[in-house]
Parts: sequence; structure tokens; C-alpha cells
Amino acid sequence: MKIENTKAQMRKGVLEFCILSILENKEAYPSEIIDQLKEGKLIVVEGTLYPLLTRLKNAGLLKYRWEESKSGPPRKYYALTEVGSEFLKELESTWTDLVNAVNLTRKKK
Repeated sequence: MKIENTKAQMRKGVLEFCILSILENKEAYPSEIIDQLKEGKLIVVEGTLYPLLTRLKNAGLLKYRWEESKSGPPRKYYALTEVGSEFLKELESTWTDLVNAVNLTRKKK
């Protein structure tokens, strides 16, 4: 078993949570989302991000708006919907429970 495969699966498992968290307080353009994910050491390429944003939008968790750009084509800015905000609250609770469970398990060594 290769450690890189396990690491990749762990990152993928929290990616939706991280994207929704980034959009919690303000809308963002996809390249801004990628930059924030990179700051958190979650390297994501556009080919991964765009399908995920589309899936979250289709699930009613995100909405978007177009804005004209002074330096190129119009930009699509994403934001949470009310449903997305509620979903994020549930994920935050689940994340806290999961982190606590993992920490308790690791302390038993």
C-alpha cells in the first residue's frame, strides 16, 4: 500500500468542507479558492476544482454570479446558499466529532 494514495484520499475527503469554509464569509473566484487551498497545503488544480464546484452548485449548496473583468473574460464568483450554510454547519459539527474521535484513539497508544 502506498502512503501517497492514502494521503490523497484523506485530502479529497475534506476538500468539499474546505471549499465551503472558504466561501462561508465571502464569495470567491475559482483561482482565489485554489490560492487559499494552496495556503493550507491542499494542492488542487482547476481540473479538480471546477467539477466539484459544479457538483456543489447542482446540489443547491452554492450559487454564482458573473462579473465583468477589466483584464479578460467575465469571472464567475461563487457563494454559499442558505442551504449551503446549513450544510456547512453540519459538516463543522461532524468534523469536530471526527477530530475528537481520532485524537482519543491516538491517545490510547
